[in-house]
Amino acid sequence: MQKLPIGIQTFSDIREENLLYIDKTQDAYNLINSEGRYFFLSRPRRFGKSLFIDTLHNIFEGKKEYFKDLYIYDKWDWEDKYSVLKLSFSGNRSTKELITNIYKNITYIKKDLNIVCDSNDDYAMCFAELIEEAYKKHNKKVVILIDEYDKPILDNLDQMEVAKECREILKRLYSQLKDNDRYIKFAFLTGVSKFSRASIFSGLNMLTDISLNPRFGNICGYTQNDVETKFLPYLDGVDLERLKNFYNGYNFLKDDIYNPFDILQFITNDKVFKNYWFVTGTPTFLIKLIEKNNYFLPNLSNLVVDEKLLDSFDIENLDLEVILYQSGYLTIDSVKEKRRGGLEYKLKLPNIEVKQSFNDVVIDSLTKQKIQKLKYQDSLYDALYDADLKLFEDSLISLFESIPYNNFTKNNMQNFEGFYASVVYSYLQSLGIRIIGEDVTNKGRIDLTCFIADKIYIIEFKVDAKKEGEALKQIKEKNYAKKYLTQSEEIYLVGIEFDSKEKNIGLFEFEKIK
Repeated sequence: MQKLPIGIQTFSDIREENLLYIDKTQDAYNLINSEGRYFFLSRPRRFGKSLFIDTLHNIFEGKKEYFKDLYIYDKWDWEDKYSVLKLSFSGNRSTKELITNIYKNITYIKKDLNIVCDSNDDYAMCFAELIEEAYKKHNKKVVILIDEYDKPILDNLDQMEVAKECREILKRLYSQLKDNDRYIKFAFLTGVSKFSRASIFSGLNMLTDISLNPRFGNICGYTQNDVETKFLPYLDGVDLERLKNFYNGYNFLKDDIYNPFDILQFITNDKVFKNYWFVTGTPTFLIKLIEKNNYFLPNLSNLVVDEKLLDSFDIENLDLEVILYQSGYLTIDSVKEKRRGGLEYKLKLPNIEVKQSFNDVVIDSLTKQKIQKLKYQDSLYDALYDADLKLFEDSLISLFESIPYNNFTKNNMQNFEGFYASVVYSYLQSLGIRIIGEDVTNKGRIDLTCFIADKIYIIEFKVDAKKEGEALKQIKEKNYAKKYLTQSEEIYLVGIEFDSKEKNIGLFEFEKIK
C-alpha cells in the first residue's frame, strides 16, 4: 500500500514520494476554465486548502511529470507555463509581525522568479511592482495564489484592535489585485472566513466566491466513495458506518465529506476513534462569545439562516452562528428556496466528533466541571438509554448542585432559562445522540427533543414557573408529541422547572405516553 501524506501539503512531495493522493485535478481544471479570473474559497481549517493551492501552483508552472494518471494529465497544455506569485499567511500576533510576514512572502517570490523590485519600503507597492515585473519578464500575465488570506485577522479576535489593524493592512495589500488587473491571468484566494466585500475585499467586485457553488462542493475533503475505495485497504476491521457517523457530515451543497485530517490521523493512530481535528484548534474565543451573550445553545441543533448570514463576517459585529459555520463547527444540513425568493439554509453539527468535543468545551466553561463531567455524561446516557427517569432526574440535580457558586456571583445567569437549557443541551449533545433544539410543531416549539435507541424524550424547561407543573402541562396542552407518535415505541414527556434561588431543579415531572 502507498504511504499516507501525513502532515504533507506539498503536492510535489506527495507525487515524488508516491504517497496516496485523492485526485482533485478535475476540480482544478474546471475552476481554471470557469468564467472569470478571480476566485475565492472558504473552508474550515485543515480541510486541504493548502494542498489544493499547491496543486494549482504546479499546474500553472507546467510540472507535467507530477500529474501522470491524474484527470488533468491529457487535458492541459503543459507547454503553456505561467509565473506564479504565491502568498501564504501564518498566525501573527502584531501588525509588525504581519508586515514582516508579507515581506517574507515577497522575498521568496522575488527569489523564485528571479525578479528585482525597487519599492522595498512599502509592502503594498512592493507587491504591485512584483506583479508588474513578473508580467514584464515573460510578457505574459501572471497567476496569484493566496492561502489563508484571513489568518492574521482570525488569530487576533481576542485582541480586537490588532485584528482591525491587520484587516486594514491586508485590505491595502489585496487592493493591488484590482489595480494590476491587466497583468493577471488567474487569482485564487482561500481562507476560513468570508469577509464582506465592504471590509477586506473593498473594490474587488470581480471576485467570484465558489464556497457554496455545488460544482465545487467537493473541492476539498474526502467523500464516502474515497473512503470506501482509496482508503479501504487501510481500514481493515473498521466499522465504516461508525467511521461515517464519527467523522463525516460536512456539506457544501454536494456530497457529505470528511475532513482529511481526521481520516489520516485515524489511520495512523491505529484506528482509534478520537477527536483529532477538534483538538488542533480549541475555539476559546467562541466560548467567550457564548458566555458574554448568554446564547441559547439548543438553537444550534435546529438553526435556519439565510444566505446573507453565511456570506458575511464582520469583526465589529461578530455573529456566533457565522463564526461557528465558517470555522467548521456547524455545516449545511439542507437548503431550500423561500417562497418570496432567496435561499435559506438549515445548519447542523456535522458529526459525533464535533458534537462531543464542542459541547465538552462548553460544559467546562459553563459549569467548571472538568473532573466530574465524565461521571455525569455516563449516568445521563445510561438513564436515557434505559428510560430510567429517576436516574435522569438525580443526575441533573447532582450536576447543577456541583456547579461552583462563584459561577453566579458576577452575573445573574441563574435567572435565565437559556442557561439551564444550554447546560442540559450541552451535556446531552456531548453524548453523541441526536437532539433537536427549539423543535417546531404546529402548536409551538419544543425546547428539546432527544432520540436514543428506540426512545424519544420531549423536554420543556421553565425557570421560576408561576404555577407548579407548567412545563409538563405545556407539553400536553400543545400536544407536542403528536408529530412523533408513529416514529417510536416509547415516547416520554419531561417537564423540568428550575428554581433560580436554589440554582437547581425545583420540579421534575415525566409521563410515558407510548
